[in-house]
Amino acid sequence: MKNEFKVIADLIEKDKKVLDVGCADGTLMKFLKDNKNINIRGLEISKDKVQKCIAKGLTVIEGNAEKDLIQFPDKSFDYVVLSQTLQAFLNPELVINELLRVGKKAIVTIPNFGYWKIRLHLLTKGTMPITKTLPDKWYNTPNLHMCTIKDFVHFVKSRNFKIFKSLALNNENISSINDTNLGIKNLFADLGIFLIEK
Repeated sequence: MKNEFKVIADLIEKDKKVLDVGCADGTLMKFLKDNKNINIRGLEISKDKVQKCIAKGLTVIEGNAEKDLIQFPDKSFDYVVLSQTLQAFLNPELVINELLRVGKKAIVTIPNFGYWKIRLHLLTKGTMPITKTLPDKWYNTPNLHMCTIKDFVHFVKSRNFKIFKSLALNNENISSINDTNLGIKNLFADLGIFLIEK
């Protein structure tokens, strides 16, 4: 299981109700269900991935978060998880607002486009980099709105959302992000993980 998923699992207490938006093949869902007794549901746009989840005995709805989160009532989940998907939406702000309407809290992870390896690749080679967290070429990437850890923190604060926890992930290293180290974390983390609330 990805280190990112372990961090997400640690942020969620046992016996909670969780919605995993863009749940892919259900790896995180299965872990939470089996290890933390989480009542979990998934929302996934890919029919193939929905089938994989169902084969694992998971409850998943095929749908697009930008259009289909509206069907869920306010505060119907303790947590809503959005793992490395925010940058692929046409309207990320709408999605964040919906996550925080449907869930009491949201856990959002983003690939950090401010990571030093990405900056260096762009500077020295002049082409869009391909990394572990950004595996696609520029022309077939699902990413529409690239953002950095710093961008996301500024966005959340500008909307007056509360940040309960900000974590920087770099390979196996997990560290906290705060106002004093934001610039450094923005440079040296390839992934940001945020626990937020409206």
